[in-house]
Amino acid sequence: MGEIVNLRRARKQRDKRAKEEAAQANRAAHGRSKAERELTAAQAQLENARFDGHRRDRESGDQA
Repeated sequence: MGEIVNLRRARKQRDKRAKEEAAQANRAAHGRSKAERELTAAQAQLENARFDGHRRDRESGDQA
């Protein structure tokens, strides 16, 4: 026979783990100084600009 599992307890443990993971993500996102947030935003903007700079523009008559 298999192990008997209390579904109510399993559900509560699963929900508790999910809440803890969300709290940990929030601590990481909101527990930073203003300078760190601005640095991250500037790096993301620079990365997006570099990515867009490598795009090839298609002319209207070009086919894939």
